[in-house]
Amino acid sequence: MSIVVMKFGGTSVADAARIRAAAARAIRTQKKGHQVVMVVSAMGKTTDVLVDLAEQVSRGQAPPKREMDQLLATGEQVTISLMAMALEELGAKAISFTAGQIGIVTDDSHTKAKIKSIDVRQIRRQLAAGKVVVVAGFQGVTEDGAVTTLGRGGSNVTLVAIAAALKAQACENYTDVDGMFTADPNIVPTARKIERISYDEMLELASQGVNVLHNRAVEFAKKYNVPIHLRNSGNERKGTMIVATTKSMERIVVSGAALKSKLARVTLRNVPNHPGIAARIFHTIARHDVVVDDIIQTLGDGGKATIAFTVDLGELSDAKKVVDEIAAGIKCQAAYEEKLAKVSVVGIGMQMHTGVAEKMFKALADAKVNIQNITTSEIRISCLIAQADGHTALRCVHDAFGLGKK
Repeated sequence: MSIVVMKFGGTSVADAARIRAAAARAIRTQKKGHQVVMVVSAMGKTTDVLVDLAEQVSRGQAPPKREMDQLLATGEQVTISLMAMALEELGAKAISFTAGQIGIVTDDSHTKAKIKSIDVRQIRRQLAAGKVVVVAGFQGVTEDGAVTTLGRGGSNVTLVAIAAALKAQACENYTDVDGMFTADPNIVPTARKIERISYDEMLELASQGVNVLHNRAVEFAKKYNVPIHLRNSGNERKGTMIVATTKSMERIVVSGAALKSKLARVTLRNVPNHPGIAARIFHTIARHDVVVDDIIQTLGDGGKATIAFTVDLGELSDAKKVVDEIAAGIKCQAAYEEKLAKVSVVGIGMQMHTGVAEKMFKALADAKVNIQNITTSEIRISCLIAQADGHTALRCVHDAFGLGKK
């Protein structure tokens, strides 16, 4: 029998009615002759509530990351139990598991752990017994048994990792939207749904602020060639397929536009300009698990350099602690800027077409949006801008490339 792995996010399991609806969908899939695994997130805003409680108890101090994982993992444990109950009440056989119970082993990077291995033997035994298997997303355990969480979008990572480990025939991610759009429809009214998009394009868009699917989940999918179907849990319509690149995709110059609206910039000035300094700086930053975005280095007078990079605003406090120590050690100056954003356009077709950068820069200029930094890849162009210009910038580049048209 073919295996279908289905993931239901927070809004899709926000209350008892939605949990029952998700259970009913899983049962319909099973009745079509498939074995079904469900990956679920915490209900609705449960994770936000738990984070708020931790902040109240800690009185403004950063809670210990190990204990945050221990706390946040309870949200998914509630959902898996309720989902299994709903499945049983609707006539299906079901069983729920935490990540630890089925052996999702991670490294020990608390709050943003990475999956090292999954033992699928227990899942296969339960599927063979005719049960729908419900698994907690977003979490894992270390080899020593400590509870970990996978960071933002971690349930999507669980979905793809389990699908890959089981060699599933279908991997379906259910949310409250119809699929992947050419831009955030809440900001760009003319955004349209994309029928098919490549792993590489989705990976770039996810990295640049599109929250439909986490970039680590896309990396897993690409590595193990797992097609992902993004669907709306509220209807039966087809959504967006994330697949390997095809020749027809290369004809489309730009597939989508993205906005990362909460960024901060870290700048190190008067950095000694000789071999090994950059390596030393970013080795220290990486050792403290600070995730760095775009990096720009410029040369100044007197054999000194300026190194700047961006981080998500939520990482800034951790970054400051590390960078202040680095600055003191190499005798340079550190500065920090908030209220920044980044607008990007992405498309496989950029590799075969010219004039993409010119069109994007002109659109931003016409909208009177000032560009502070520019970074590129083979299929992406990104511009760092003021946070206040974010929505205007996204709309104008979306229009410039005609993304609202089929």
